[in-house]
Amino acid sequence: MEPPSSPPTFLLSLLLLLFLSTAAAARTAAAPAPAANSSVSPPHTISPTTSPSPTRKHNLSPTASPTTNTTTTPSPATSPTASPTPSTPTRSSSSSALDPKQLQALQSLNIPLPKDPCSAQSAATACDAAKPFRHLTSLRLANCSPDDVALSFTALKSLSTLQSLSFFNCPVAPIRFPADLAASLRSFSCVHSLRRLTGVWLSRLQNLTDLTVSNVPVNASGLYVILGNIKNLRSFTISRANVTGYIPKHWHLNISHIDLSGNQLKGQIPTSITFLENLESLNLSSNALTGEIPSEIGDLISLKNLSLGSNSISGSVPESMSAIPGLVHVDLSSNQLNGTLPKFFTEMKNLKYLNLEKNSFHGIMPFNESFIKKLVVFKIGDNSNLCYNHTVMSSKVKLGIAPCDKHGLPLSPPPAKGDSSADDSSTSDYNDGDSSDSSGKSGHHHGPNKVVLGFAIALSSIVFLIVFLVLLSRCCK
Repeated sequence: MEPPSSPPTFLLSLLLLLFLSTAAAARTAAAPAPAANSSVSPPHTISPTTSPSPTRKHNLSPTASPTTNTTTTPSPATSPTASPTPSTPTRSSSSSALDPKQLQALQSLNIPLPKDPCSAQSAATACDAAKPFRHLTSLRLANCSPDDVALSFTALKSLSTLQSLSFFNCPVAPIRFPADLAASLRSFSCVHSLRRLTGVWLSRLQNLTDLTVSNVPVNASGLYVILGNIKNLRSFTISRANVTGYIPKHWHLNISHIDLSGNQLKGQIPTSITFLENLESLNLSSNALTGEIPSEIGDLISLKNLSLGSNSISGSVPESMSAIPGLVHVDLSSNQLNGTLPKFFTEMKNLKYLNLEKNSFHGIMPFNESFIKKLVVFKIGDNSNLCYNHTVMSSKVKLGIAPCDKHGLPLSPPPAKGDSSADDSSTSDYNDGDSSDSSGKSGHHHGPNKVVLGFAIALSSIVFLIVFLVLLSRCCK
Protein backbone atom coordinates (compact mmCIF):
# COMPACT_ATOMS: atom_id res chain seq x y z
CA MET A 1 0.00 0.00 0.00
CA GLU A 2 3.00 2.33 0.28
CA PRO A 3 3.67 2.55 -3.46
CA PRO A 4 0.17 3.78 -4.24
CA SER A 5 0.49 6.58 -1.69
CA SER A 6 3.31 8.30 -3.57
CA PRO A 7 1.36 9.14 -6.74
CA PRO A 8 -1.29 11.16 -4.97
CA THR A 9 1.31 13.40 -3.37
CA PHE A 10 2.96 13.87 -6.72
CA LEU A 11 -0.38 14.60 -8.37
CA LEU A 12 -1.32 16.97 -5.60
CA SER A 13 1.90 18.91 -6.13
CA LEU A 14 1.15 19.05 -9.84
CA LEU A 15 -2.36 20.21 -9.15
CA LEU A 16 -1.07 22.92 -6.83
CA LEU A 17 1.30 24.08 -9.53
CA LEU A 18 -1.57 24.04 -12.01
CA PHE A 19 -3.71 26.02 -9.60
CA LEU A 20 -0.95 28.56 -9.05
CA SER A 21 -0.36 28.87 -12.78
CA THR A 22 -4.09 29.37 -13.46
CA ALA A 23 -4.27 31.92 -10.66
CA ALA A 24 -1.29 33.71 -12.16
CA ALA A 25 -2.95 33.51 -15.56
CA ALA A 26 -6.12 34.94 -14.04
CA ARG A 27 -4.13 37.76 -12.51
CA THR A 28 -2.38 38.49 -15.78
CA ALA A 29 -5.74 38.32 -17.55
CA ALA A 30 -7.17 40.72 -15.01
CA ALA A 31 -4.11 42.97 -15.06
CA PRO A 32 -4.46 44.21 -18.69
CA ALA A 33 -7.87 45.67 -17.90
CA PRO A 34 -6.58 48.39 -15.58
CA ALA A 35 -3.60 48.74 -17.87
CA ALA A 36 -6.03 49.28 -20.72
CA ASN A 37 -7.87 51.81 -18.67
CA SER A 38 -4.69 53.54 -17.78
CA SER A 39 -3.56 53.36 -21.38
CA VAL A 40 -6.90 54.77 -22.48
CA SER A 41 -6.83 57.56 -19.95
CA PRO A 42 -3.43 58.88 -20.97
CA PRO A 43 -4.64 59.61 -24.51
CA HIS A 44 -7.49 61.56 -22.98
CA THR A 45 -5.07 63.34 -20.74
CA ILE A 46 -2.71 63.71 -23.66
CA SER A 47 -5.37 64.98 -26.04
CA PRO A 48 -6.01 68.03 -23.87
CA THR A 49 -2.33 68.62 -23.79
CA THR A 50 -2.16 68.19 -27.51
CA SER A 51 -5.27 70.28 -28.05
CA PRO A 52 -3.82 73.20 -26.15
CA SER A 53 -0.73 72.88 -28.25
CA PRO A 54 -2.65 73.67 -31.44
CA THR A 55 -4.38 76.49 -29.67
CA ARG A 56 -1.03 77.69 -28.59
CA LYS A 57 0.06 77.40 -32.18
CA HIS A 58 -2.96 79.42 -33.25
CA ASN A 59 -2.18 81.92 -30.56
CA LEU A 60 1.32 81.99 -31.80
CA SER A 61 0.29 82.52 -35.39
CA PRO A 62 -1.26 85.89 -34.64
CA THR A 63 1.77 86.70 -32.63
CA ALA A 64 3.77 85.33 -35.48
CA SER A 65 1.93 87.56 -37.89
CA PRO A 66 2.75 90.61 -35.83
CA THR A 67 6.23 89.26 -35.64
CA THR A 68 6.16 89.06 -39.37
CA ASN A 69 4.99 92.63 -39.31
CA THR A 70 7.67 93.42 -36.83
CA THR A 71 10.01 91.21 -38.78
CA THR A 72 9.02 93.44 -41.61
CA THR A 73 11.03 95.76 -39.50
CA PRO A 74 12.86 95.12 -42.64
CA SER A 75 10.53 98.09 -42.97
CA PRO A 76 13.69 99.71 -41.87
CA ALA A 77 14.64 98.18 -45.12
CA THR A 78 11.49 99.68 -46.49
CA SER A 79 12.16 102.84 -44.57
CA PRO A 80 14.95 103.57 -46.98
CA THR A 81 12.33 103.14 -49.66
CA ALA A 82 10.04 105.06 -47.35
CA SER A 83 12.87 107.57 -47.17
CA PRO A 84 10.86 109.59 -49.66
CA THR A 85 8.52 110.26 -46.74
CA PRO A 86 11.34 111.92 -44.86
CA SER A 87 12.10 113.68 -48.12
CA THR A 88 8.61 115.16 -48.20
CA PRO A 89 9.21 116.93 -44.90
CA THR A 90 12.44 118.19 -46.34
CA ARG A 91 10.49 119.40 -49.36
CA SER A 92 7.94 121.01 -47.07
CA SER A 93 10.75 122.67 -45.22
CA SER A 94 12.48 123.69 -48.44
CA SER A 95 9.27 124.96 -50.03
CA SER A 96 8.26 126.43 -46.70
CA ALA A 97 5.17 125.55 -44.74
CA LEU A 98 1.53 126.44 -45.15
CA ASP A 99 0.51 129.96 -45.99
CA PRO A 100 0.29 131.82 -42.65
CA LYS A 101 -3.14 133.24 -43.53
CA GLN A 102 -4.53 129.79 -44.16
CA LEU A 103 -2.88 128.42 -41.03
CA GLN A 104 -4.50 131.21 -39.04
CA ALA A 105 -7.85 130.45 -40.70
CA LEU A 106 -7.62 126.79 -39.70
CA GLN A 107 -6.79 127.77 -36.15
CA SER A 108 -9.78 130.12 -36.03
CA LEU A 109 -12.03 127.23 -37.11
CA ASN A 110 -10.76 125.19 -34.13
CA ILE A 111 -9.81 122.33 -36.44
CA PRO A 112 -7.38 119.88 -34.77
CA LEU A 113 -4.45 119.56 -37.14
CA PRO A 114 -0.76 118.65 -36.89
CA LYS A 115 1.88 121.35 -36.63
CA ASP A 116 2.48 121.11 -40.35
CA PRO A 117 -0.90 120.56 -42.13
CA CYS A 118 0.97 119.98 -45.38
CA SER A 119 2.93 117.00 -44.08
CA ALA A 120 2.32 113.63 -45.66
CA GLN A 121 1.10 112.31 -42.28
CA SER A 122 -1.99 114.52 -42.32
CA ALA A 123 -5.06 112.63 -43.61
CA ALA A 124 -7.36 115.64 -43.28
CA THR A 125 -5.48 118.02 -45.54
CA ALA A 126 -3.51 118.16 -48.77
CA CYS A 127 -1.41 120.99 -50.16
CA ASP A 128 0.13 122.09 -53.42
CA ALA A 129 3.87 122.61 -53.99
CA ALA A 130 3.82 126.36 -54.44
CA LYS A 131 6.60 128.63 -53.20
CA PRO A 132 7.35 130.43 -51.00
CA PHE A 133 4.18 129.22 -49.22
CA ARG A 134 2.10 126.17 -49.88
CA HIS A 135 -1.70 126.31 -50.11
CA LEU A 136 -4.47 123.95 -49.10
CA THR A 137 -6.13 122.00 -51.90
CA SER A 138 -8.15 119.51 -49.82
CA LEU A 139 -9.78 119.66 -46.39
CA ARG A 140 -11.72 116.91 -44.63
CA LEU A 141 -13.61 117.54 -41.39
CA ALA A 142 -14.84 114.40 -39.60
CA ASN A 143 -16.55 113.65 -36.27
CA CYS A 144 -16.71 117.23 -35.09
CA SER A 145 -19.30 119.01 -32.95
CA PRO A 146 -20.73 122.55 -33.03
CA ASP A 147 -18.88 123.26 -29.80
CA ASP A 148 -15.53 122.42 -31.39
CA VAL A 149 -15.83 123.74 -34.95
CA ALA A 150 -17.49 126.99 -35.97
CA LEU A 151 -17.51 128.02 -39.63
CA SER A 152 -16.87 131.69 -40.35
CA PHE A 153 -17.04 133.62 -43.62
CA THR A 154 -13.67 135.29 -43.01
CA ALA A 155 -11.85 132.02 -42.35
CA LEU A 156 -13.39 130.32 -45.39
CA LYS A 157 -12.44 133.29 -47.56
CA SER A 158 -8.79 132.59 -46.73
CA LEU A 159 -9.25 129.00 -47.91
CA SER A 160 -10.25 129.92 -51.45
CA THR A 161 -7.59 127.59 -52.89
CA LEU A 162 -9.51 124.49 -51.78
CA GLN A 163 -10.57 122.15 -54.56
CA SER A 164 -12.05 119.43 -52.32
CA LEU A 165 -14.07 120.00 -49.15
CA SER A 166 -15.66 117.15 -47.16
CA PHE A 167 -17.82 117.03 -44.04
CA PHE A 168 -18.44 113.69 -42.28
CA ASN A 169 -20.51 113.58 -39.09
CA CYS A 170 -20.12 117.30 -38.50
CA PRO A 171 -23.55 118.73 -37.60
CA VAL A 172 -22.35 122.33 -37.60
CA ALA A 173 -24.49 125.18 -38.90
CA PRO A 174 -23.96 125.87 -42.63
CA ILE A 175 -23.01 129.35 -43.86
CA ARG A 176 -22.77 130.90 -47.28
CA PHE A 177 -19.44 130.14 -48.93
CA PRO A 178 -17.36 133.04 -50.28
CA ALA A 179 -17.57 133.39 -54.06
CA ASP A 180 -13.87 132.56 -54.56
CA LEU A 181 -14.18 129.33 -52.56
CA ALA A 182 -17.42 128.31 -54.31
CA ALA A 183 -15.74 128.82 -57.70
CA SER A 184 -12.60 126.91 -56.69
CA LEU A 185 -14.30 123.76 -55.39
CA ARG A 186 -14.37 120.72 -57.67
CA SER A 187 -15.55 118.16 -55.09
CA PHE A 188 -17.98 118.66 -52.21
CA SER A 189 -19.16 115.93 -49.81
CA CYS A 190 -21.57 116.34 -46.94
CA VAL A 191 -22.57 113.20 -45.03
CA HIS A 192 -24.66 113.62 -41.88
CA SER A 193 -23.36 117.16 -41.52
CA LEU A 194 -24.36 120.85 -41.79
CA ARG A 195 -27.85 120.07 -40.40
CA ARG A 196 -29.86 121.29 -43.41
CA LEU A 197 -29.11 122.47 -46.96
CA THR A 198 -31.07 124.09 -49.77
CA GLY A 199 -30.99 123.59 -53.50
CA VAL A 200 -30.03 127.25 -54.01
CA TRP A 201 -27.12 126.88 -51.56
CA LEU A 202 -25.79 123.87 -53.50
CA SER A 203 -26.36 125.50 -56.89
CA ARG A 204 -23.75 128.16 -56.07
CA LEU A 205 -21.00 125.51 -56.30
CA GLN A 206 -21.03 125.90 -60.08
CA ASN A 207 -17.72 124.22 -60.96
CA LEU A 208 -18.23 120.96 -59.12
CA THR A 209 -17.51 117.66 -60.83
CA ASP A 210 -18.40 115.54 -57.77
CA LEU A 211 -21.33 116.33 -55.46
CA THR A 212 -22.27 114.01 -52.57
CA VAL A 213 -25.00 114.83 -50.04
CA SER A 214 -26.28 111.99 -47.84
CA ASN A 215 -28.36 111.86 -44.66
CA VAL A 216 -28.86 115.62 -44.78
CA PRO A 217 -32.28 117.20 -45.45
CA VAL A 218 -32.24 119.21 -48.67
CA ASN A 219 -34.99 121.73 -49.23
CA ALA A 220 -35.42 122.14 -52.96
CA SER A 221 -38.37 122.66 -55.25
CA GLY A 222 -36.71 120.23 -57.65
CA LEU A 223 -33.36 118.72 -58.41
CA TYR A 224 -33.02 120.72 -61.59
CA VAL A 225 -32.41 123.80 -59.43
CA ILE A 226 -29.07 122.21 -58.62
CA LEU A 227 -28.33 120.54 -61.96
CA GLY A 228 -29.19 123.64 -63.99
CA ASN A 229 -26.25 125.61 -62.58
CA ILE A 230 -23.66 122.83 -62.15
CA LYS A 231 -22.85 121.84 -65.71
CA ASN A 232 -19.64 119.82 -65.26
CA LEU A 233 -20.98 117.16 -62.88
CA ARG A 234 -19.73 113.63 -63.33
CA SER A 235 -20.92 112.18 -60.03
CA PHE A 236 -24.24 113.32 -58.51
CA THR A 237 -25.41 111.83 -55.18
CA ILE A 238 -28.28 113.20 -53.12
CA SER A 239 -29.51 110.26 -51.05
CA ARG A 240 -31.69 110.03 -47.95
CA ALA A 241 -32.27 113.76 -48.13
CA ASN A 242 -36.11 113.87 -48.16
CA VAL A 243 -36.07 115.39 -51.64
CA THR A 244 -39.50 115.56 -53.29
CA GLY A 245 -40.63 116.11 -56.86
CA TYR A 246 -39.67 114.29 -60.05
CA ILE A 247 -36.49 112.99 -61.61
CA PRO A 248 -35.05 115.69 -63.86
CA LYS A 249 -35.48 115.18 -67.60
CA HIS A 250 -32.36 117.09 -68.56
CA TRP A 251 -28.95 115.73 -67.65
CA HIS A 252 -25.42 116.58 -68.65
CA LEU A 253 -24.11 113.94 -71.01
CA ASN A 254 -20.76 113.50 -69.26
CA ILE A 255 -22.29 112.30 -65.96
CA SER A 256 -21.24 108.78 -64.90
CA HIS A 257 -22.81 108.31 -61.45
CA ILE A 258 -26.37 109.09 -60.28
CA ASP A 259 -27.60 108.19 -56.79
CA LEU A 260 -31.00 109.55 -55.75
CA SER A 261 -31.92 106.70 -53.41
CA GLY A 262 -33.91 107.07 -50.20
CA ASN A 263 -35.91 110.15 -51.18
CA GLN A 264 -39.56 110.86 -51.97
CA LEU A 265 -39.30 111.18 -55.72
CA LYS A 266 -42.40 110.24 -57.70
CA GLY A 267 -43.47 109.83 -61.30
CA GLN A 268 -41.86 107.77 -64.02
CA ILE A 269 -38.24 107.26 -64.96
CA PRO A 270 -37.71 109.70 -67.85
CA THR A 271 -36.54 108.19 -71.12
CA SER A 272 -34.04 111.04 -71.44
CA ILE A 273 -31.94 109.34 -68.78
CA THR A 274 -31.17 106.60 -71.32
CA PHE A 275 -29.20 109.15 -73.41
CA LEU A 276 -26.36 109.07 -70.88
CA GLU A 277 -23.91 106.78 -72.66
CA ASN A 278 -21.22 107.36 -70.00
CA LEU A 279 -23.49 106.44 -67.08
CA GLU A 280 -21.98 103.59 -65.04
CA SER A 281 -24.18 103.62 -61.92
CA LEU A 282 -27.89 104.45 -61.59
CA ASN A 283 -29.45 104.13 -58.13
CA LEU A 284 -33.09 105.22 -57.84
CA SER A 285 -34.09 102.77 -55.09
CA SER A 286 -36.38 103.52 -52.13
CA ASN A 287 -38.51 106.20 -53.74
CA ALA A 288 -42.13 106.34 -54.94
CA LEU A 289 -41.51 105.87 -58.65
CA THR A 290 -44.25 104.42 -60.85
CA GLY A 291 -44.65 103.42 -64.49
CA GLU A 292 -42.43 101.05 -66.39
CA ILE A 293 -38.69 100.69 -66.91
CA PRO A 294 -37.87 102.60 -70.11
CA SER A 295 -37.64 100.23 -73.04
CA GLU A 296 -34.53 102.12 -74.19
CA ILE A 297 -32.65 101.16 -71.00
CA GLY A 298 -30.33 99.07 -73.19
CA ASP A 299 -28.84 102.28 -74.61
CA LEU A 300 -26.91 102.70 -71.35
CA ILE A 301 -24.03 100.64 -72.72
CA SER A 302 -21.61 101.67 -69.94
CA LEU A 303 -23.96 100.76 -67.09
CA LYS A 304 -22.61 98.45 -64.38
CA ASN A 305 -24.93 99.11 -61.45
CA LEU A 306 -28.73 99.34 -61.82
CA SER A 307 -30.73 99.71 -58.59
CA LEU A 308 -34.47 100.35 -58.89
CA GLY A 309 -35.64 98.42 -55.81
CA SER A 310 -38.35 99.47 -53.35
CA ASN A 311 -40.53 101.49 -55.73
CA SER A 312 -43.87 100.86 -57.44
CA ILE A 313 -42.53 100.13 -60.92
CA SER A 314 -44.73 97.84 -63.01
CA GLY A 315 -44.53 96.10 -66.38
CA SER A 316 -41.98 93.59 -67.55
CA VAL A 317 -38.19 93.63 -67.69
CA PRO A 318 -37.24 95.20 -71.05
CA GLU A 319 -35.49 92.90 -73.49
CA SER A 320 -33.15 95.74 -74.42
CA MET A 321 -31.40 95.26 -71.08
CA SER A 322 -29.63 92.31 -72.69
CA ALA A 323 -27.61 94.83 -74.74
CA ILE A 324 -25.78 96.06 -71.62
CA PRO A 325 -22.65 93.88 -71.58
CA GLY A 326 -21.00 95.00 -68.34
CA LEU A 327 -23.84 94.77 -65.81
CA VAL A 328 -22.55 93.62 -62.42
CA HIS A 329 -25.32 94.64 -60.02
CA VAL A 330 -29.06 94.47 -60.81
CA ASP A 331 -31.67 95.17 -58.11
CA LEU A 332 -35.33 95.24 -59.19
CA SER A 333 -36.77 93.96 -55.92
CA SER A 334 -39.89 95.13 -54.07
CA ASN A 335 -41.75 96.45 -57.10
CA GLN A 336 -44.80 95.38 -59.10
CA LEU A 337 -42.95 93.89 -62.05
CA ASN A 338 -44.77 91.10 -63.87
CA GLY A 339 -44.41 88.85 -66.88
CA THR A 340 -41.94 86.03 -67.32
CA LEU A 341 -38.30 86.26 -66.35
CA PRO A 342 -35.98 86.92 -69.30
CA LYS A 343 -33.26 84.37 -69.90
CA PHE A 344 -30.68 86.93 -71.05
CA PHE A 345 -29.45 87.35 -67.45
CA THR A 346 -27.67 84.01 -67.84
CA GLU A 347 -25.63 85.45 -70.70
CA MET A 348 -24.23 88.34 -68.65
CA LYS A 349 -20.72 87.19 -67.83
CA ASN A 350 -19.96 89.96 -65.31
CA LEU A 351 -23.20 89.69 -63.35
CA LYS A 352 -22.63 89.04 -59.62
CA TYR A 353 -25.72 90.45 -57.89
CA LEU A 354 -29.30 89.75 -59.03
CA ASN A 355 -32.27 90.63 -56.82
CA LEU A 356 -35.73 90.03 -58.29
CA GLU A 357 -37.64 89.17 -55.11
CA LYS A 358 -41.01 90.58 -54.01
CA ASN A 359 -42.53 91.11 -57.45
CA SER A 360 -45.31 89.46 -59.48
CA PHE A 361 -43.32 87.38 -61.95
CA HIS A 362 -44.94 84.19 -63.21
CA GLY A 363 -44.03 81.10 -65.20
CA ILE A 364 -40.99 78.84 -65.00
CA MET A 365 -37.73 80.32 -63.76
CA PRO A 366 -35.23 80.08 -66.66
CA PHE A 367 -32.09 79.89 -64.49
CA ASN A 368 -30.17 76.71 -63.79
CA GLU A 369 -28.15 75.78 -60.75
CA SER A 370 -24.76 76.54 -62.30
CA PHE A 371 -25.83 80.11 -63.08
CA ILE A 372 -27.12 80.66 -59.54
CA LYS A 373 -23.92 79.34 -57.99
CA LYS A 374 -21.91 81.75 -60.10
CA LEU A 375 -23.65 84.72 -58.48
CA VAL A 376 -22.59 86.21 -55.17
CA VAL A 377 -26.18 87.25 -54.34
CA PHE A 378 -29.34 85.80 -55.90
CA LYS A 379 -32.83 86.56 -54.56
CA ILE A 380 -36.05 85.55 -56.24
CA GLY A 381 -38.44 84.73 -53.39
CA ASP A 382 -41.92 86.15 -52.79
CA ASN A 383 -43.04 85.71 -56.39
CA SER A 384 -46.14 83.61 -55.74
CA ASN A 385 -46.79 82.67 -59.38
CA LEU A 386 -43.19 81.77 -60.18
CA CYS A 387 -41.85 78.21 -59.96
CA TYR A 388 -38.72 76.27 -60.84
CA ASN A 389 -38.14 73.08 -62.80
CA HIS A 390 -37.24 70.48 -60.18
CA THR A 391 -35.66 68.23 -62.82
CA VAL A 392 -32.83 70.70 -63.43
CA MET A 393 -32.72 72.33 -59.99
CA SER A 394 -31.74 70.57 -56.78
CA SER A 395 -34.17 70.84 -53.89
CA LYS A 396 -31.22 71.72 -51.65
CA VAL A 397 -31.03 75.15 -53.29
CA LYS A 398 -33.39 77.33 -51.28
CA LEU A 399 -35.06 79.78 -53.66
CA GLY A 400 -38.19 80.82 -51.79
CA ILE A 401 -40.44 79.67 -54.63
CA ALA A 402 -42.29 76.41 -55.24
CA PRO A 403 -41.40 73.74 -57.81
CA CYS A 404 -43.49 73.47 -60.95
CA ASP A 405 -46.02 70.79 -61.67
CA LYS A 406 -46.40 69.10 -65.07
CA HIS A 407 -48.42 72.09 -66.32
CA GLY A 408 -45.73 74.63 -65.40
CA LEU A 409 -47.66 75.96 -62.43
CA PRO A 410 -46.31 76.25 -58.88
CA LEU A 411 -47.21 73.42 -56.57
CA SER A 412 -49.21 74.48 -53.55
CA PRO A 413 -48.38 74.48 -50.76
CA PRO A 414 -44.65 74.90 -51.36
CA PRO A 415 -42.71 71.94 -49.97
CA ALA A 416 -40.95 72.24 -46.67
CA LYS A 417 -38.52 69.43 -47.38
CA GLY A 418 -35.59 71.69 -46.80
CA ASP A 419 -36.66 72.26 -43.22
CA SER A 420 -37.58 68.61 -42.65
CA SER A 421 -34.31 67.47 -44.15
CA ALA A 422 -32.55 69.94 -41.97
CA ASP A 423 -34.41 68.55 -38.98
CA ASP A 424 -33.64 65.00 -40.09
CA SER A 425 -30.02 65.86 -40.57
CA SER A 426 -29.92 67.53 -37.21
CA THR A 427 -31.48 64.53 -35.54
CA SER A 428 -29.11 62.28 -37.42
CA ASP A 429 -26.28 64.41 -36.13
CA TYR A 430 -27.54 63.95 -32.63
CA ASN A 431 -27.88 60.19 -33.26
CA ASP A 432 -24.33 60.10 -34.53
CA GLY A 433 -23.21 61.85 -31.40
CA ASP A 434 -25.04 59.33 -29.26
CA SER A 435 -23.60 56.43 -31.22
CA SER A 436 -20.15 57.86 -30.84
CA ASP A 437 -20.74 58.24 -27.12
CA SER A 438 -22.10 54.73 -26.89
CA SER A 439 -19.14 53.45 -28.83
CA GLY A 440 -16.89 55.33 -26.48
CA LYS A 441 -18.70 53.81 -23.55
CA SER A 442 -18.42 50.36 -25.08
CA GLY A 443 -14.74 51.02 -25.46
CA HIS A 444 -14.56 51.74 -21.75
CA HIS A 445 -16.41 48.45 -21.03
CA HIS A 446 -13.59 46.41 -22.55
CA GLY A 447 -11.51 46.74 -19.35
CA PRO A 448 -14.18 45.42 -16.90
CA ASN A 449 -15.01 42.56 -19.30
CA LYS A 450 -11.42 41.35 -19.11
CA VAL A 451 -11.49 41.46 -15.32
CA VAL A 452 -14.67 39.41 -15.22
CA LEU A 453 -13.12 37.00 -17.70
CA GLY A 454 -10.09 36.56 -15.47
CA PHE A 455 -12.21 35.82 -12.41
CA ALA A 456 -14.30 33.37 -14.43
CA ILE A 457 -11.17 31.51 -15.51
CA ALA A 458 -9.93 31.36 -11.94
CA LEU A 459 -13.25 30.07 -10.61
CA SER A 460 -13.54 27.47 -13.37
CA SER A 461 -10.02 26.28 -12.67
CA ILE A 462 -10.85 25.91 -8.97
CA VAL A 463 -14.00 23.96 -9.76
CA PHE A 464 -12.04 21.79 -12.13
CA LEU A 465 -9.41 21.18 -9.46
CA ILE A 466 -12.00 20.16 -6.90
CA VAL A 467 -13.68 17.77 -9.31
CA PHE A 468 -10.32 16.32 -10.26
CA LEU A 469 -9.33 15.78 -6.64
CA VAL A 470 -12.62 14.08 -5.92
CA LEU A 471 -12.18 11.76 -8.87
CA LEU A 472 -8.59 11.06 -7.92
CA SER A 473 -9.46 10.22 -4.36
CA ARG A 474 -12.08 7.75 -5.57
CA CYS A 475 -9.62 6.13 -7.93
CA CYS A 476 -7.03 5.73 -5.17
CA LYS A 477 -9.47 3.97 -2.94
